[in-house]
Amino acid sequence: MPNDLNPNLSPNVCPQCGTEIPPRFLVCPGCQRLVYADRLNQLSKTATQAEREGRLSDALASWREALDLLPSRSTQAETLRAKITELGRQVDGLSPTGANSSVVQEQKSFFGKNKGKAGILGALAVLLSKLKVLLLGLGKLHTLLSMLLAFGVYWSIWGWKFALGFVLSIYIHEMGHVTALQRYGIKATAPLFIPGVGAFIRLQQKLTNPREDARVGLAGPIWGFGAAVVAYALFQATGDPIFAAIAQIGAWINLFNLMPVWQLDGGRGFQSLAGWQRWVLLAVMGLMLYFTGEKLLILLMALAFFQAIRKDAPSEPDNVGLIEFAFLLVLLSIMTTIPVQTATP
Repeated sequence: MPNDLNPNLSPNVCPQCGTEIPPRFLVCPGCQRLVYADRLNQLSKTATQAEREGRLSDALASWREALDLLPSRSTQAETLRAKITELGRQVDGLSPTGANSSVVQEQKSFFGKNKGKAGILGALAVLLSKLKVLLLGLGKLHTLLSMLLAFGVYWSIWGWKFALGFVLSIYIHEMGHVTALQRYGIKATAPLFIPGVGAFIRLQQKLTNPREDARVGLAGPIWGFGAAVVAYALFQATGDPIFAAIAQIGAWINLFNLMPVWQLDGGRGFQSLAGWQRWVLLAVMGLMLYFTGEKLLILLMALAFFQAIRKDAPSEPDNVGLIEFAFLLVLLSIMTTIPVQTATP
């Protein structure tokens, strides 16, 4: 079984046979013992305990770290990838089993059937957790500095009010991706802004399957839609047209990101959809083009058509992904029609 190379690992000596292990090797070339067997056992215990306690994201983080220490083609790695996929389904509430079933059901009822103080406190807890995530991102120096640089560039073009709203909209979009990655226990960097391009995050671990990729990809536009809604609410409350402009451009940018191509969010969202689901989204795009007249949808339709006729679509449908994608197409398309007052000389 070939060794996988990991650039973050250092040379070692096998405690079992004494063979010197070359840098970045994961299996001893002498006795075939796993180089990080002790660490793997520790991670297994940590992940198992987290599963028992219903901390699925923590369990996923430990299992993913363990996966990085296994040769990618080994039987253990294949088994672990299947486990990570199953835990990811449990995080989504798609496959509750065993002890985790009660946890998932409890989480659902906490915001569903339960009323009164429990429901209010739950909603506040969710809101505070989201605000905490947003503030944590700003605590990263490279994020803050690049954000200020982008703000300065956009300020010189559009003025400080629009520039601030525009940068915050992009930041919230990117933190949507970060939050989804955290749910699946995947390490990633904080956002880095590039003026004129937008912002990006860099994954430090691989996604295990297309369903995870779709959830992470669509989380950005979902959070971006939320930012646009807040901007529009501020417009309704204050009458300041700058907020309407921020809401409209935010909706347009997030709709642009739904293009099913390359590494854009829409391309990642399409990967988990069955063939017939791709045709459904194509129909939704056509309907929104008819009702809103948003020309960007023509490009989305053309790209979606080529995705729909491909033969590599999964056989298992992803209903959650379909609903999220359709939801975003409808609401973002509507928000691009928000009337914006242009400045008069």
